[in-house]
Amino acid sequence: MPIAVERTKISIAPDPTRVILKSFIPGDKNRMQQIFNRILTLTDQQVNEQLEVVMKGFQHRHKKFKQVLLHNYENATKALDNEIQVPEERKQLFGAFFSNEYSIESAAFFNPSIVPHDDQNNIPEGSTHFIMSFRAVGEGHISSIAFRTGIIDKDNEVTINPVSRFVGTGKHAPNKKYNKIIFRKKLTEIGCDEYVSDLVMHKLDLEFDIFRLKEVIDELCDINLASSRTIEAFDDIISLAETNYAMDYDPNSHISERVLFPFSHAESKGIEDARFVQFFDEDGSMMYYATYTAYSGNKFMPQLLKTPNFINFESITLNGAAVQNKGMALFPRKIGGLYMMISRQDNENLYIMTSDNINFWGKAELLYKPSKPWEMVQIGNCGSPVETPEGWILLTHGVGVMRQYCIGAILLDLKDPFHVIGRLKEPFLAPNEEEREGYVPNALYTCGVMQHNDSLVVPYAMSDYKSSIAIVNTKELVHEMQSI
Repeated sequence: MPIAVERTKISIAPDPTRVILKSFIPGDKNRMQQIFNRILTLTDQQVNEQLEVVMKGFQHRHKKFKQVLLHNYENATKALDNEIQVPEERKQLFGAFFSNEYSIESAAFFNPSIVPHDDQNNIPEGSTHFIMSFRAVGEGHISSIAFRTGIIDKDNEVTINPVSRFVGTGKHAPNKKYNKIIFRKKLTEIGCDEYVSDLVMHKLDLEFDIFRLKEVIDELCDINLASSRTIEAFDDIISLAETNYAMDYDPNSHISERVLFPFSHAESKGIEDARFVQFFDEDGSMMYYATYTAYSGNKFMPQLLKTPNFINFESITLNGAAVQNKGMALFPRKIGGLYMMISRQDNENLYIMTSDNINFWGKAELLYKPSKPWEMVQIGNCGSPVETPEGWILLTHGVGVMRQYCIGAILLDLKDPFHVIGRLKEPFLAPNEEEREGYVPNALYTCGVMQHNDSLVVPYAMSDYKSSIAIVNTKELVHEMQSI
């Protein structure tokens, strides 16, 4: 008999009204200067009239609207090296001309993961307060990470909390220091030109910051007219530095108001498929981690995100020869004193990695190959493994006929996760008629599940468009895997 799966009536669809206010750079420096000069010709009356139109039409759609306009004005003037002093009203109007709204989830809201909230106070007995992350996609197919919260009660009834009308990005800060040896190794991993890398690294101290790095590159550009190959290498070096950064949000904001929008060049075309896990260290301390894929438009780079509270985030480059491909998922604790992670080195099979340092992964071992018809094309993980007394439950996605994505599971030994001790014969979630239509038809996909009492809570995307939640009994799932 197939496993009983309860599909809830939850439907989380993209909402085009949720917009962020971002910098708008309309062309190169010359064009920006022309626009800047034209705005300078406006009279004070015209400035006030235009600013009134802007405030009436947009101020109610954003928190701290005037501050963001001034910030975008500063960004534009930095790019132009303009030092002209103008009144604040004119600065705000300048900022409005160099700003645009971006609907973060206008196209799709999918590939969710779920973790217990760090605050479990003031909820009914037997309930779990949770946080869900989503891949939100807007204009230009740019992906960001957005959040929702909710509660699942003792009877597995799910309630998604109200979503704020507002949404915004955080305050960015670059990584303070880089280690030259580690940085150089990562440049080799991403295929940066070795001659140019050595040229830059030679001029840096053992520890350096991004400001000194940019100074060195500017100095080298001044010495010689850089070739296109050299410029590409310089871009790779700056891009790598920018992928290590912090992002802080107003602690008084609702979590649904926070969006992790691409910041660095390496993720300029998307922050894809974050797999969040609540991680407990050996000393009992807790940290939320998420692996995600940074996409620049032509390169993928695996990244690690960490946050203690979903207010302060740090994005870090993953390093090492085993850091390959997409779709990594961290175990929720160390095993035998080592971090462990599920990965897909070859875009086809499941691998398992170990490390004594969460940022460095040197080797990977084959864990599981596709063996059933529903996963013959390829197999991947559906987020971090879930610990049970019988073993680690690892949900998998398989691709079969007609490129259909289904969700199954394998069971790993509790002490030796390299050993597969059970698996499902068939997927327990496959797209039905209501779930098969969307941006990518016939695809069910999840980036992380949560254990709640005696059940697994499985948020899942429907055909890369919108998301829902399913519930499956943990013991029944384990029993089906153990019977193989």
